[in-house]
Amino acid sequence: MSAVLPIVSRLTPRVVRVLGCNPGKMTLQGTNTYIIGTGKKRILLDTGEKGKKDYIKKLKEFLHQESVSIEQVIITHWHGDHIGGLEDVTSIIGDGSIAWKFPRSDIKNESYDGITIHNLQDQQELSVEGASLRIIYTPGHTADHVVVYMKEENALFSGDCILGEGTAVFEDLYDYMKSLSIILNLKPDIIYPGHGPVLETPVEKIQYYINHRNLRESQIKDVLTRKEEPLSEMDIVRIIYKDTPESLYLAASNNVNQHLLKMEKEGIVHKKDSGWVLA
Repeated sequence: MSAVLPIVSRLTPRVVRVLGCNPGKMTLQGTNTYIIGTGKKRILLDTGEKGKKDYIKKLKEFLHQESVSIEQVIITHWHGDHIGGLEDVTSIIGDGSIAWKFPRSDIKNESYDGITIHNLQDQQELSVEGASLRIIYTPGHTADHVVVYMKEENALFSGDCILGEGTAVFEDLYDYMKSLSIILNLKPDIIYPGHGPVLETPVEKIQYYINHRNLRESQIKDVLTRKEEPLSEMDIVRIIYKDTPESLYLAASNNVNQHLLKMEKEGIVHKKDSGWVLA
């Protein structure tokens, strides 16, 4: 466990982190939201969860103390701990600010709690005084996930693609691995994650994420190579997660299923009867 993070931290002259005051198993010490820029008008990245009064209080106090306002809000993805606080945030920053998010394919005209969401595009550029930002579409964790690159610090706001500690979850591992490669090629000097502490050796962390997934895939291929009969996800879990408590087997099975679906897209495995075999 890393050191306890303050609710409000000035990380650099152009980046202030405000914790969402929503600690939990999945959110770690809370969702990291970021105030970006150096001028009177700034950008807020993510809004935490709905109804977190302590978060709104701290955000309001900072804006008042610094005599600054939020001009634009960027949402990294649709999960409630990142977009849920949008209405609460809007109540203190005013309706004049613009909320941005990459569109979901299942929603035509996206809004949240009645607030209009403007569609982000891959490689779109946004800026405020002191910060030039580029939106990079990185699906996998969710279908609408983006990360935000800041030119001035060669920095990346990674949302939930890369966490400050532990490894991330994902909806689609095939897309997620491609997104990790995109992030690795950026070679950022620093990562501001959606949860957990700042990553000051980011390339090493990104490579760890990639290696971790590749190792698990190698283990699955090895199991399927040694077994002639089709294996279910749970069969594979029992073989390669021997040191894991059985109470975690269902989560492990979902993880294995994501690997198998990725490998199926790549032509490595296919489903036969009620199990999986090498293609």
